[in-house]
Amino acid sequence: MKRALRIVGIVVAVILIIIIALPFVINVNSFRPTIESELSSSLGRQVKIGNLKLSILSGSVAADDLSISDDPAFSRNPFIRAQALKVGVELWPLLFSKALHVTELTLEKPEVTLLRSPSGKWNFSSLGASASKPAETKLPEPAQPATPSASPSSAPSASPTENLSVARLSIKDGRVTLADTNAPGKAHVYQNVDVTVRNFSFASQFPFSLSSDLPGGGDLKLDGTAGPINPNDASLTPLQAKVNVKKLDLAATGFVEPSSGISGLADFEGTVASDGRDLHSSGTANATKLKLSPKGSPAGRPVQVKYGVVHNLQKQAGELTQGDVGMGQASAHLTGSYQMQGNSTIVSMKLNGQGMPVNDLEAMLPALGVVLPSGSSLQGGTLSTALAISGPVDKLVISGLIRLADTKLAGFDMGSKMSAISALSGAKTGSDTTIQNLSTDVHVAPSGIQTQNVNLTIPTLGVLTGNGTVSPEGALDYKMSANLSGSVVTGLTSMVGLGSKGGSIPFFIQGTTANPKFVPDVKGMLGAKFANPLKSGTPGQNSGESIVNSITGLFGKKKQQK
Repeated sequence: MKRALRIVGIVVAVILIIIIALPFVINVNSFRPTIESELSSSLGRQVKIGNLKLSILSGSVAADDLSISDDPAFSRNPFIRAQALKVGVELWPLLFSKALHVTELTLEKPEVTLLRSPSGKWNFSSLGASASKPAETKLPEPAQPATPSASPSSAPSASPTENLSVARLSIKDGRVTLADTNAPGKAHVYQNVDVTVRNFSFASQFPFSLSSDLPGGGDLKLDGTAGPINPNDASLTPLQAKVNVKKLDLAATGFVEPSSGISGLADFEGTVASDGRDLHSSGTANATKLKLSPKGSPAGRPVQVKYGVVHNLQKQAGELTQGDVGMGQASAHLTGSYQMQGNSTIVSMKLNGQGMPVNDLEAMLPALGVVLPSGSSLQGGTLSTALAISGPVDKLVISGLIRLADTKLAGFDMGSKMSAISALSGAKTGSDTTIQNLSTDVHVAPSGIQTQNVNLTIPTLGVLTGNGTVSPEGALDYKMSANLSGSVVTGLTSMVGLGSKGGSIPFFIQGTTANPKFVPDVKGMLGAKFANPLKSGTPGQNSGESIVNSITGLFGKKKQQK
């Protein structure tokens, strides 16, 4: 028994000695030129790896570092640089026949730089392209006597990409930098990028999973399949995947131009599917703290968007097949198309919403840069829109019809504000202003807001009509006319000679959206008086004297009697 134990002990000791000694006996660095050559040929990029070390226990070969060159049309810096490369190998072929069979590739803490040109081309598009090109045609060599060991000249040789396959390919704790070639200073960095690919091959489909932290916080997860790799443009490789995004910071990720003023946090669940020509994507996004204007502030309620889009990868253009935008019970429909041009995206879309509850939309006004009079809010009623949206995303032009019905501007006394025009001092709207109808043709551009054909019906005052503008800073410049009714007309009749069945008075709206000011249009009033001099006087007065009395009366002054 003791003899058997001694033999077992000796065998174990020998095995341990062999395991310890083998890394010194086998010079794995002799495989480095082969590995570099195979990878370079497969990727069509120069690949360099550092000193190789063999680990018998883990069955792997490790390299101190790795670098893969970039497409020279984009950069002279490395496309990928990794601190360490771990190569899983089959031990028996390596030990007994010195053949290297790779089972696993793992990149430790790689730094990847993704660059996009103004034409929409990516620097990874050419990966593997040169390796897949057919060999250059040469003149035939003189015929040689055939030998038994010679292979048939007609047998096609496989390209390096067809020969490359890895059972498992991993990226751990990566760092990906995303930038445009003409704006490298505006790069966006994605940290903690992990990628796992199984049964990788250039010539077949393979499953993959990806996770990453997003700029500004949040995280991204993709699970799906991709391949085979497009031999001419890797960015056109077919894929299908499920996407899950949490707390995507719209302003920090680089998907929108900062000057557009668009920001907020979004959660997204959806799918993407590409056949190498068109990319189909659909899903649901929920946005909080959404802001859609440089002058805006975050919305007070979340916004949900259910969308579907078809994107042509080569034309860098697409069509929105579904765009259901919802906030509470309010919903609108967005349709149209877009075209990516360099760093800008040009859109041509339409937004239609009918009978949307104002109470649900009121919280969205700050996000659009709409400022109500200080201390006021919209309550009740409905909003309907039919808008066209066009131009670059950072310089959008929005035009169309907006209509408010049966709502109330709470906390704003229109009658009191208009009492600055003494003739309307009898108008009473109370602490709130009831709006029966407000419709206008609107044109919103970076230069400001223009509104034409304003038609505002306030039951206690009458109908206010006119046109005007709102500057980007919120300054008002409106020329209006009040077609008054009820007791308001009675107060005006003796002063400006308006008929008892109705009246009209011109005025301006100035100041700001937060503090509007109503100013009488004296010139307009004088024009009205001279246009109808027969009604401007009373017995014993001439026309000029009547005009003076009427106009001074509008400002609450009386003409002194001689």
